[in-house]
Amino acid sequence: MIRHLKHAEIDAEQWDQCISQSVNGMIYAYSWYLDLVNNGWEALVENDYERVMPLTHGRKMGIHYLFQPPFTQQLGIFSKNRLNHEVVDEFIEAIPPCFKFIEINLNTHNKVNPLYPGYSPWLTHELDLISPYENLHSNYSTNTIRNIKKAVNAKISVVENIKPEGIIDIFIKNKAEVLPGLKQDHFNLLRRLIYVMIYKRSAQTIGAFDETNNLCAGAFFVFSKTKAIFYFSATDQKAKSTGAMPFLIDYFIHKHAHSHVTLDFEGSNDPNLARFYKSFGASEITYPHLCINKLNPLVNFGVQLVKKLRF
Repeated sequence: MIRHLKHAEIDAEQWDQCISQSVNGMIYAYSWYLDLVNNGWEALVENDYERVMPLTHGRKMGIHYLFQPPFTQQLGIFSKNRLNHEVVDEFIEAIPPCFKFIEINLNTHNKVNPLYPGYSPWLTHELDLISPYENLHSNYSTNTIRNIKKAVNAKISVVENIKPEGIIDIFIKNKAEVLPGLKQDHFNLLRRLIYVMIYKRSAQTIGAFDETNNLCAGAFFVFSKTKAIFYFSATDQKAKSTGAMPFLIDYFIHKHAHSHVTLDFEGSNDPNLARFYKSFGASEITYPHLCINKLNPLVNFGVQLVKKLRF
């Protein structure tokens, strides 16, 4: 039996135990992470927390909706037992009717019937690091190998456990203008998330420094079960000209090669980023994106009109 629980009704200890024991548990689904990205989140819970699904919700213009929180690539159904598309469909159908608009991502273990209304496959890229480094390196593209050599010649160095603010500042100075949807509140949230995950010993920052010891690139890796997630990164112009980011990623791969770790590049539907991730030998993996509109046609027209008038 699948129950809809309000936030106050969720047993956080049982919830986190389910995520920890799930075949597909991931850091985004722990109660403390959800508390940070969506205060007051609700849930669908089957029986005694055998399977769970977080409902990250919001409300605008009197309309209740579900959305994918920032810095949370995948959520969906998490289970201690097997998962198939029938189970996933049951959970989707159990979403309370009060949520009139739904735009969420499930996870790579959630198989959805391809004919399900509102379903589309989104991409992530993963690299299994079980092989020795030499084998992994042999699958790099010619261009990636060239960029790593360029970084060596430019005397780029890599340092672990740098302050997160340095990486975030580089991003704001070099990327924020082309991503106007990201506001200061997002960066404040990112900073909190990073520090909490470092405190929980589930994450690490790595920085690349140029020959004058200036930080030019950085990345934040999150460890979740057998996965290492390429969670957040930033580069400046110096890094782009010296191959600092490929050098940094190669450093991480070298360090964790020949281990039971899968590097999840956390994207991307962007063809350029996908090409970059594939250049390290990563493979495409799909996860379900759902966009379900249950709004009354007249209400839906009004919402679209308001959106247009705002721009």
